[in-house]
Amino acid sequence: MTITTPDVDVAAARRFLIGHARALDRRRAEVLFDGAAGAGALGALEAYRNPDGGYGWGLEPDFRAPESQPGGALHAFEVFEEAAVADHRAVQLCDWLASITRPDGGMAFALPVADATATAPFWADADHGTSSLHITSAVTAAAWRVARHDPAVAGHEWLGRATRYCLDTLAARATVDFAIELLFSLDFLDTAVAGEVAPEAEELLARHAATLPPSAELGVAGGAEDEKLRPLDLSPWPDRPLRRHIDPAVIEVDLDRLAGEQHPDGGWDIDFHPYSPAAALEWRGYATVRALAILRAHDRI
Repeated sequence: MTITTPDVDVAAARRFLIGHARALDRRRAEVLFDGAAGAGALGALEAYRNPDGGYGWGLEPDFRAPESQPGGALHAFEVFEEAAVADHRAVQLCDWLASITRPDGGMAFALPVADATATAPFWADADHGTSSLHITSAVTAAAWRVARHDPAVAGHEWLGRATRYCLDTLAARATVDFAIELLFSLDFLDTAVAGEVAPEAEELLARHAATLPPSAELGVAGGAEDEKLRPLDLSPWPDRPLRRHIDPAVIEVDLDRLAGEQHPDGGWDIDFHPYSPAAALEWRGYATVRALAILRAHDRI
């Protein structure tokens, strides 16, 4: 991680990760920035895995319960994507997701837990009886990015069912009103267009991206004070289909913002409310790895 811009102190970010981040995010950083093999990150991920093939145990930092959850699956697929190797555990995760998928192809936002200590209320009190576009689109998009290098994931029957649910649900909706649900819906469509997953994805991406304001900023209803999604939250990576629908000048301004939000301790922070002291620190490690990855992808470091 060589510093090539005065705006970002990568050495300080490395020290922050060593001093404060969980082992998983330190291992992810090794893969992303130091060229390490994915085995270390996958080994760290194993601590969050359950015998059923799913993931819990606080892999989603605001969901501390041990039970396997769709939110845990999302973060597990992120690690499988970064490791960039075909792994039987990714297929087993698809098997688990198939076991909890509803007849319409969607998943409940969260599953019941025995003990909701330090778990965010929106997870603990979720509707367990209906499918959620929010979580299904998030997990499905992440799985398709794993499918680029894992043919067994690409051909898994669960992924086909979940994809059909997302496409049909988005086709039936004129708008997606909740900001975070729109974020994950756009992420799904962006991934589907890039991977040529379905011919209708491009029209759906254009239609739902057209609902974004020119600033590509969205307030988060019910979130922390002044919480909002920024352009780089919605479209973090260059040369992607969604970028055709966002003003490049808006992205450049947001890159300046992101670079400028590095803290004196070297890390980045979140602007949403964490639900435990452990989650607050774990989110900072996660946010720091993500900020560095986005800035590097845009040649800012």
